[in-house]
Amino acid sequence: MRAAERWNEKIERALFRHRSMDYGTAVLAGAAYPKYFVSDRVPVWNEAERGPWSLEVTGLVDNPIRLSLAELQSLPSVTQRVNHYCVEGWTAVVEYTGVRVSELARRVGMKREAQYVDFASFDSDYHESWDLASALHPQTLVAYGLDGHLLGPGHGAPARLHSPIKLGYKCTKYLTRVAFMAERNGGYWSDRGYEWYAGT
Repeated sequence: MRAAERWNEKIERALFRHRSMDYGTAVLAGAAYPKYFVSDRVPVWNEAERGPWSLEVTGLVDNPIRLSLAELQSLPSVTQRVNHYCVEGWTAVVEYTGVRVSELARRVGMKREAQYVDFASFDSDYHESWDLASALHPQTLVAYGLDGHLLGPGHGAPARLHSPIKLGYKCTKYLTRVAFMAERNGGYWSDRGYEWYAGT
Protein backbone atom coordinates (compact mmCIF):
# COMPACT_ATOMS: atom_id res chain seq x y z
CA MET A 1 0.00 0.00 0.00
CA ARG A 2 2.77 2.41 0.95
CA ALA A 3 4.66 1.56 -2.25
CA ALA A 4 1.55 2.32 -4.31
CA GLU A 5 1.14 5.66 -2.55
CA ARG A 6 4.76 6.57 -3.27
CA TRP A 7 4.25 5.66 -6.93
CA ASN A 8 1.11 7.82 -7.11
CA GLU A 9 2.99 10.69 -5.50
CA LYS A 10 5.81 10.37 -8.03
CA ILE A 11 3.29 10.61 -10.89
CA GLU A 12 1.52 13.59 -9.28
CA ARG A 13 4.81 15.42 -8.81
CA ALA A 14 5.64 14.84 -12.48
CA LEU A 15 2.24 16.16 -13.58
CA PHE A 16 2.06 19.08 -11.16
CA ARG A 17 3.05 22.35 -12.83
CA HIS A 18 4.57 24.31 -9.99
CA ARG A 19 4.03 27.64 -11.75
CA SER A 20 0.45 27.07 -12.87
CA MET A 21 -2.15 29.35 -11.29
CA ASP A 22 -5.75 28.74 -10.25
CA TYR A 23 -8.45 31.41 -10.48
CA GLY A 24 -12.00 31.15 -9.22
CA THR A 25 -14.40 32.57 -11.82
CA ALA A 26 -17.78 31.72 -10.28
CA VAL A 27 -19.64 33.61 -7.55
CA LEU A 28 -18.01 33.59 -4.11
CA ALA A 29 -19.36 30.84 -1.87
CA GLY A 30 -19.80 33.26 1.03
CA ALA A 31 -21.93 31.82 3.83
CA ALA A 32 -22.29 28.55 1.89
CA TYR A 33 -18.54 27.86 2.31
CA PRO A 34 -18.49 24.96 4.81
CA LYS A 35 -16.76 25.20 8.18
CA TYR A 36 -14.67 22.26 9.34
CA PHE A 37 -12.58 21.32 12.37
CA VAL A 38 -11.67 18.10 14.21
CA SER A 39 -12.25 19.27 17.78
CA ASP A 40 -15.58 18.65 19.48
CA ARG A 41 -16.43 22.36 19.17
CA VAL A 42 -15.22 25.32 17.12
CA PRO A 43 -11.63 26.01 18.22
CA VAL A 44 -11.13 29.52 19.61
CA TRP A 45 -7.77 30.80 20.83
CA ASN A 46 -8.09 31.57 24.55
CA GLU A 47 -5.74 34.44 25.40
CA ALA A 48 -6.48 34.17 29.12
CA GLU A 49 -5.12 30.61 29.13
CA ARG A 50 -2.49 30.75 26.37
CA GLY A 51 -1.48 34.39 26.05
CA PRO A 52 -1.66 36.29 22.77
CA TRP A 53 -1.78 34.15 19.63
CA SER A 54 1.40 34.04 17.54
CA LEU A 55 2.72 32.17 14.53
CA GLU A 56 6.07 30.44 14.95
CA VAL A 57 8.18 30.00 11.81
CA THR A 58 10.98 27.61 12.64
CA GLY A 59 12.92 24.46 11.71
CA LEU A 60 15.69 24.49 9.11
CA VAL A 61 16.01 28.27 9.02
CA ASP A 62 18.70 30.81 9.89
CA ASN A 63 16.44 33.20 11.78
CA PRO A 64 13.36 31.63 13.39
CA ILE A 65 10.63 34.14 14.16
CA ARG A 66 7.38 34.42 16.09
CA LEU A 67 4.78 36.77 14.60
CA SER A 68 1.77 38.35 16.26
CA LEU A 69 -1.33 38.73 14.11
CA ALA A 70 -0.55 42.43 13.68
CA GLU A 71 3.01 41.61 12.60
CA LEU A 72 1.74 39.00 10.16
CA GLN A 73 -0.70 41.54 8.70
CA SER A 74 2.11 44.07 8.29
CA LEU A 75 4.01 41.81 5.88
CA PRO A 76 3.57 42.04 2.09
CA SER A 77 0.20 40.47 1.35
CA VAL A 78 -1.86 39.25 -1.57
CA THR A 79 -5.60 38.78 -2.08
CA GLN A 80 -6.56 35.96 -4.41
CA ARG A 81 -9.88 34.66 -5.68
CA VAL A 82 -9.38 30.93 -6.09
CA ASN A 83 -11.08 27.55 -5.90
CA HIS A 84 -11.17 25.46 -2.75
CA TYR A 85 -11.22 21.75 -3.61
CA CYS A 86 -12.63 19.29 -1.09
CA VAL A 87 -11.79 15.58 -1.05
CA GLU A 88 -15.56 14.94 -0.82
CA GLY A 89 -15.98 16.23 -4.38
CA TRP A 90 -17.28 19.78 -4.00
CA THR A 91 -15.57 23.02 -4.98
CA ALA A 92 -16.14 26.55 -3.68
CA VAL A 93 -14.85 29.92 -4.88
CA VAL A 94 -13.20 31.88 -2.06
CA GLU A 95 -11.16 35.06 -1.71
CA TYR A 96 -8.30 34.81 0.75
CA THR A 97 -5.91 37.52 1.92
CA GLY A 98 -2.59 36.64 3.48
CA VAL A 99 1.17 36.27 3.23
CA ARG A 100 2.82 33.86 0.83
CA VAL A 101 4.66 31.00 2.53
CA SER A 102 7.52 31.81 0.16
CA GLU A 103 7.73 35.28 1.75
CA LEU A 104 7.99 33.73 5.21
CA ALA A 105 10.67 31.34 3.91
CA ARG A 106 12.64 34.28 2.57
CA ARG A 107 12.38 36.24 5.80
CA VAL A 108 13.60 33.42 8.03
CA GLY A 109 16.37 32.32 5.68
CA MET A 110 15.19 28.81 4.83
CA LYS A 111 18.15 26.42 4.62
CA ARG A 112 18.91 24.39 1.52
CA GLU A 113 18.38 21.14 3.43
CA ALA A 114 14.67 21.92 3.81
CA GLN A 115 12.54 19.73 1.54
CA TYR A 116 9.23 19.69 3.41
CA VAL A 117 7.11 22.03 5.52
CA ASP A 118 4.86 21.07 8.41
CA PHE A 119 1.86 23.25 9.27
CA ALA A 120 0.63 22.76 12.85
CA SER A 121 -2.62 23.84 14.47
CA PHE A 122 -4.31 24.34 17.83
CA ASP A 123 -7.29 22.32 16.56
CA SER A 124 -6.60 19.14 18.60
CA ASP A 125 -2.96 19.21 17.41
CA TYR A 126 -4.00 18.90 13.75
CA HIS A 127 -1.09 19.18 11.33
CA GLU A 128 -0.23 18.37 7.73
CA SER A 129 3.16 18.32 6.02
CA TRP A 130 3.74 19.46 2.44
CA ASP A 131 6.43 19.05 -0.20
CA LEU A 132 8.52 22.21 -0.45
CA ALA A 133 7.61 23.04 -4.07
CA SER A 134 3.90 23.12 -3.23
CA ALA A 135 4.46 25.14 -0.06
CA LEU A 136 6.43 27.76 -2.00
CA HIS A 137 3.87 28.02 -4.81
CA PRO A 138 2.83 31.68 -5.24
CA GLN A 139 -0.78 30.84 -4.35
CA THR A 140 0.06 29.10 -1.08
CA LEU A 141 -0.78 31.56 1.68
CA VAL A 142 -0.86 31.93 5.41
CA ALA A 143 -4.24 33.64 5.27
CA TYR A 144 -5.84 35.91 7.85
CA GLY A 145 -8.67 37.31 5.71
CA LEU A 146 -11.61 35.72 3.89
CA ASP A 147 -13.91 37.55 1.46
CA GLY A 148 -12.77 40.99 2.63
CA HIS A 149 -13.04 40.31 6.38
CA LEU A 150 -10.79 38.84 9.05
CA LEU A 151 -11.12 35.09 9.37
CA GLY A 152 -13.84 33.93 11.74
CA PRO A 153 -13.47 31.00 14.13
CA GLY A 154 -15.32 28.62 11.81
CA HIS A 155 -12.78 29.13 9.04
CA GLY A 156 -9.57 28.89 11.05
CA ALA A 157 -8.97 32.21 12.84
CA PRO A 158 -6.63 33.85 13.56
CA ALA A 159 -4.70 32.40 10.57
CA ARG A 160 -4.80 29.36 8.34
CA LEU A 161 -3.00 27.81 5.41
CA HIS A 162 -4.75 27.93 2.06
CA SER A 163 -3.84 27.01 -1.50
CA PRO A 164 -5.88 25.89 -4.50
CA ILE A 165 -3.16 23.41 -5.45
CA LYS A 166 -3.96 21.02 -2.58
CA LEU A 167 -7.14 19.36 -1.38
CA GLY A 168 -8.81 21.11 1.54
CA TYR A 169 -7.66 18.72 4.27
CA LYS A 170 -4.05 19.71 3.56
CA CYS A 171 -4.87 23.37 4.29
CA THR A 172 -4.33 23.51 8.04
CA LYS A 173 -6.64 25.88 9.93
CA TYR A 174 -6.00 27.50 13.34
CA LEU A 175 -2.33 27.74 12.44
CA THR A 176 0.35 28.11 15.14
CA ARG A 177 3.57 26.81 13.58
CA VAL A 178 5.28 26.57 10.20
CA ALA A 179 8.32 24.28 10.38
CA PHE A 180 10.78 23.67 7.53
CA MET A 181 12.10 20.09 7.61
CA ALA A 182 14.44 17.69 5.82
CA GLU A 183 11.95 14.79 6.04
CA ARG A 184 8.19 14.71 5.87
CA ASN A 185 6.23 13.75 8.96
CA GLY A 186 2.76 12.79 7.74
CA GLY A 187 -0.35 14.57 8.96
CA TYR A 188 -3.67 14.23 10.72
CA TRP A 189 -5.53 12.76 7.75
CA SER A 190 -2.47 11.41 5.96
CA ASP A 191 -1.83 9.17 8.97
CA ARG A 192 -5.43 7.94 8.75
CA GLY A 193 -5.15 6.64 5.20
CA TYR A 194 -5.77 9.77 3.14
CA GLU A 195 -3.32 10.55 0.36
CA TRP A 196 -0.30 12.49 1.62
CA TYR A 197 0.45 14.52 -1.55
CA ALA A 198 -3.19 15.42 -2.29
CA GLY A 199 -2.57 17.73 -5.25
CA THR A 200 -5.49 19.09 -7.26
